[in-house]
Amino acid sequence: MESCNCIEPQWPPDDLLMKYQYISDFFIALAYFSIPLELIYFVKKSAVFPYRWVLVQFGAFIVLCGATHLINLWTFTVHSRTVASVMTTAKVLTAAVSCITALMLVHIIPDLLSVKTRELFLKNKAAELDREMGLIRTQEETGRHVRMLTHEIRSTLDRHTILKTTLVELGRTLALEECALWMPTRTGLELQLSYTLRQQNPVGYTVPIHHPVINQVFSSNRAVKISPNCPVARLRPARKYMPGEVVAVRVPLLHLSNFHINDWPELSTKRYALMVLMLPSDSARQWHVHELELVEVVADQVAVALSHAAILEESMRARDLLMEQNVALDLARREAETAIRARNDFLAVMNHEMRTPMHAIIALSSLLQETELTPEQRLMVETILKSSNLLATLINDVLDLSRLEDGSLQLDLGTFNLYAVFREVLNLIKPIASVKKLHVSLNLAPDLPEYAVGDEKRLMQTILNIVGNAVKFSKEGSISIRAFVAKLDTLRDSKAPEFLPVLSDNHFYLRVQVKDSGSGINPLDIPKLFTKFAQNQSTGTRNSGGSGLGLAICKRFVNLMEGHIWIESEGLGKGCTAILIVKLGIPERVNESKLPYMPKMPANHGQTAFPGLKVLVMDENGVSRMVTKGLLLHLGCNVTMVGSSDECLRLVSHEHKVVFMDICVPGIDSYGITIRIHEKFTKRHERPLLVALTGNTDKVTKENCMRAGMDGLILKPVSLDKMRSVLTDLLEHRVFFEAI
Repeated sequence: MESCNCIEPQWPPDDLLMKYQYISDFFIALAYFSIPLELIYFVKKSAVFPYRWVLVQFGAFIVLCGATHLINLWTFTVHSRTVASVMTTAKVLTAAVSCITALMLVHIIPDLLSVKTRELFLKNKAAELDREMGLIRTQEETGRHVRMLTHEIRSTLDRHTILKTTLVELGRTLALEECALWMPTRTGLELQLSYTLRQQNPVGYTVPIHHPVINQVFSSNRAVKISPNCPVARLRPARKYMPGEVVAVRVPLLHLSNFHINDWPELSTKRYALMVLMLPSDSARQWHVHELELVEVVADQVAVALSHAAILEESMRARDLLMEQNVALDLARREAETAIRARNDFLAVMNHEMRTPMHAIIALSSLLQETELTPEQRLMVETILKSSNLLATLINDVLDLSRLEDGSLQLDLGTFNLYAVFREVLNLIKPIASVKKLHVSLNLAPDLPEYAVGDEKRLMQTILNIVGNAVKFSKEGSISIRAFVAKLDTLRDSKAPEFLPVLSDNHFYLRVQVKDSGSGINPLDIPKLFTKFAQNQSTGTRNSGGSGLGLAICKRFVNLMEGHIWIESEGLGKGCTAILIVKLGIPERVNESKLPYMPKMPANHGQTAFPGLKVLVMDENGVSRMVTKGLLLHLGCNVTMVGSSDECLRLVSHEHKVVFMDICVPGIDSYGITIRIHEKFTKRHERPLLVALTGNTDKVTKENCMRAGMDGLILKPVSLDKMRSVLTDLLEHRVFFEAI
C-alpha cells in the first residue's frame, strides 16, 4: 500500500467541534447558575444595597441564559463547518469568561460585604449618637428648667408665692398662652379657679370635681392632653382662631388629717389640685415628650413645696396658738400664785389673830377649872375647854392642809426615838380612852428599830390622829396598836397599784395597824374618808365631832413620807382597821446625847408649882398679857409685866429666870431685843431664858428665833397644863422649842 503524502486538514472534524460546544455549554450553564447564587448570597448579607429588585431581575436573566445553554446539551444539530467553528469559538470564550466571572465574584463578594457592613455600622452609630445627643440636650434643657423653677419655688415657703411663681416660670419656659391652677374648695366637691398666668385676679369659677375629664387626669400620674373645649380649659374668651393644644396634670396635696389650714379643706382622703397649660392659639406647635416630662416633674416639685408650706403654716399657727396658751397659762399661774399668797397671808394673819383670843379663852378656862365650881359650872368649863381645843385643832388642820396643797410644807427630817413616839401617843390617848372605858394596847415588834430618821412631829401627828379616831368612834371594847417592820410581801396593796415601795439598806418601811371595835364603816364609804371635809355618815358618828380634815391631812403626810394609808372594815358595827406604811431612814450611828430635844407635854407631870420664880412677860396686847400673867401667878411665879421693848430692856435683870415675849407685836423688834439682852448679859448663867410666845406656825419664825439666840418657842394658845410642862422642861433642859 502506497503511503499517502497528503496534507492533514486544518479544521477539526465535525464530531470534535460538537464535543467542544457540548463542554462549553456545560461550563456556561454552570457559571450562569453559580453567579445568581452568589448574587443571592450578597443581597442577603448586605442590608444596605438599595436596588435589590435590579439584582433579582439580573439573576433571573442569567438563570434563563444558563437554562438555554443547558438545554443546548440535548439539542445539538449539525451545522456547516464555518458556523460550527464560529459557535465553538464563541462558546469557548463565553465559557471562559463566565467561569472567570463566577470565580472572581466568589473572591470579591466578601470584600464588598465588609465595606458595606462598616459603612452601615458607621451610619447607624452616627444616627444613634445624634438621637442620644438630642435626648441629652433635651434632658439637660429640661433639667435646667426644672432646677431653675425648683430654686424659684423653694426660695419661699409662702404657698401663694409658690403657685404664682410656678405659673410664671412655666409660662416663660414653655412659651404658654395661658396657665392656671384649680384648687379644691372647702367642701372638696368642686375645683375652684384660684391662680392664672394672665389674669391678676381670676374670677372664682368652679367645676364639679367628678367631671369625666377631671377624673381622667386625677387617675393618671402623667400629663394628659385634654380638649380645649373642656370646662377647666376655657381660660380665655372664645375667639375665631383655633385654640392651642391643652394638657392637664394633677398636683398632689398634703394629706391633712391632724391639722387644719385656714382656707384649705379638711382632707381625710387623697386630694389633688389641677394644673392646666395651653399652647398659643393658631399655632402648629404641639406638645413634645420632654415638655410633658417637664410639666410632670414641676407638678411633683410644686406638691412637695406646697406640703412644706402647709406644714410651715400649721407650725406657725400652732406656735401662735401655743404662745397664746403660754401667755394665758402664765397669767393664770401668776393669778394662782397671787391667790395662794393671798390665801396664805390671810391664813397666817387669821392664824395669829385667832390664836390670840383662843389663848385667852383656853388659859382662862383652864384657870377657872382650878377653882371651886359646882358640877354644872365645871361641866360648862369643860365644854368650853373641849370646844376651844377642837377649834385650835381645826385651825392647825386648815393651816397644815393649806401648806400641803401649795407644796410649801416640807418634812423636817431628823433622828428620833421611835419607841418614845408610840409611848407618847399612848400617854396622850389613855386618859381620853379611860373616860370611855376603852382598853388601849401597844405592841411593838422586837425587830422594830429604836431609832429612825424622819419627821417625828408629822409621824406622831398621823398616828395620834388615827388612834384618836379609833377612840372617838368606839363606845366600848378595845383598841390595839401594832407596829412592825413591813416585809416586801406585806407592802403591796392591790387597791393602790401606784404604791411601789423599794427596799434598800438605808431605810425601812414602818407598818402601823390600829384596830378598834367601834361602829365600823360601810365599805362603800371608805374611798371618801380621805377627801377633805368628808365624814362617815354611819349612824351615831355625826355626833362624834370633827371637821373631816384629819384623814385627808394624814394621807398627805403619809404621801410625803413615801408611804400609803388605807382603812379596812367588814361593815357597820364590826369595827375597822386603819393601816399606814411610811418610809423611815436608818441612822448610821446613834448618839442619844446628841439627839434633838423634842419636848413632851403629858398632863400633870414634874413640878406642879414654881414658887418665887421671877418671870418677865413682854406683850403689847393687854388681854394676852393679863392671861399669861394669870397662868404664871397660878403656878406660883413672881411676874413682871411690860408692854414695850424699851421697858423690857430697862427692867430685865439677872434675877429674872425666864422672859416671855410676844414676837408678833407690831412695832416691836423682838429679835433685836433678844440680841440686845445677849449683849447685856455676857455670861450665860446670868442671862434669863428667852422664850418666844407666838401664834405663827411657819418655820421661818422658828428659824429666826433660833438665829437670834432665843432659848425656846411656845405656840398659842397655852393652857395651864401646857405652861406647867413648858416651865418644867425649860428649867430642866434650858431649851424648849415646840414643834411647828
